[in-house]
Amino acid sequence: MEISSARKLCQNLIAFSIQRCRISENLCRLSVVLQSFPDLDPAVVRVAISDTGAGSSLAEFQDMGYAGNHVSAENWDGLLSITTTSNCDKEIYRYSLNLKETIATTRLTRLPATAKKGGNFSGTEVSFSTNGSIEEFVAWITGFCRKILILKIPNVAVELIVEHMNSPSSRYEYFLQANEGVLLPSSVSYVERLTSGVEEYILKHRNALDREFQTCFSSRKHLKVGSGVTCTAESIRNTEQVMEAVIVIVEVPESSDCSCLRACSTTTEVLYFQDFSPSSSIPLSSLNALTSIDWQSYGLTLRDNHVDLDGNAVLKWENLPPFTHMDIVLHSYHKKAMIPQTQQRTQVDRNLVKKAVKLAIDDLKTKYMGTFLSPHALKIRSYAPDLSRTIAGLILSSNDSVFRGECASLLRLDPLDIGEEGKVESSIREKIIGVIEMNDRRPKRGRDHAPCLFEDDGIHDEDYRDENDDYEEGEEGVSVLDL
Repeated sequence: MEISSARKLCQNLIAFSIQRCRISENLCRLSVVLQSFPDLDPAVVRVAISDTGAGSSLAEFQDMGYAGNHVSAENWDGLLSITTTSNCDKEIYRYSLNLKETIATTRLTRLPATAKKGGNFSGTEVSFSTNGSIEEFVAWITGFCRKILILKIPNVAVELIVEHMNSPSSRYEYFLQANEGVLLPSSVSYVERLTSGVEEYILKHRNALDREFQTCFSSRKHLKVGSGVTCTAESIRNTEQVMEAVIVIVEVPESSDCSCLRACSTTTEVLYFQDFSPSSSIPLSSLNALTSIDWQSYGLTLRDNHVDLDGNAVLKWENLPPFTHMDIVLHSYHKKAMIPQTQQRTQVDRNLVKKAVKLAIDDLKTKYMGTFLSPHALKIRSYAPDLSRTIAGLILSSNDSVFRGECASLLRLDPLDIGEEGKVESSIREKIIGVIEMNDRRPKRGRDHAPCLFEDDGIHDEDYRDENDDYEEGEEGVSVLDL
């Protein structure tokens, strides 16, 4: 069995286990056990994936195909061993599934069941064996399990066990979920869990092999994080699809060199999750949605895009600011837990991705001044220093104490401080830039009347997010005359 086929199979089996954990709605353990038999010729690796979630109905295996049918039986015989039981069952059921069998009725063979002992419990284990070395597989599965932790799935612990059977004392056991990251209360939303998980993943694992990683940035203060979530209208079948997007901008100190967390990289790797599991590849519709966004209206130029060998989308930027790196994470799932479907996603995925990413960008623009400004806003903002200097000069040149007092009140300055060098100019400049950046966040149809320059600061808290996915931000930004 080719290593890529083994990985694909593991991804599917882990995704099924996660859904069974979600269906159970109880505390659940997901275990991945790798056993190496290097003394055999050829060497064999046994992979077992188990969970303590709801018992399997076997429906998830009905449409499951094996893309590597051309691989000879010398590498893998195509057999899966399945053991499963539900709380209501009195027996533990065993099956053998031949994924290379083309006739559906002969693929699944029921084996003798055993009586359940020790009370009621539920769970499923699926195992298979493949030829080859275990080292590369362990490295891959460890990284894959760490990506699962990004989602911070409530009530699910992930366990990874590696055993070398020729050495009984050689056993590696790691509870991935128990001790890593910040524990979140059950009331926290999924998108908040995803946001927290992405932050921790970047801080801990994004550049784990780089010894200088911790000196690049060791806290969240170097991360600018925005999130967005959208969903389809709930249908009668309760298959409401949700799309979450998290965008993280990392700004490392300019004193760092190019080896510091891809500080000089102009690429963005897009992590894609589907139904609470890392996806083997990003859907074409989602990739098209990312590339169809008018990135230039956010001050970026997308130079190129492709899908790497791991199925991740890679975006290459032409003008990403120096010492800045951007990560994008997408998660598509159904509100009601269900076994993942094998068919291609519909066009609704494209619209959901596009809107969720835009909401994440809007969130960043709202939280962090000067982020994702359009070229037009940047151009107008460049006039702010001269304009503020001129207005400050007019105020300070007046001998009318009442006028100067009213100006101080508008600028929220102490009247005694209005004569302090640079104080008035700095305050006016901040007000001008704030209005420009706030107006740049608004949809085009809301830009007919620019806000008053010295209006109460509460205006910055208004929600200007676009509720319609049809608009694209363009060049109709605020002008000097608006100010």
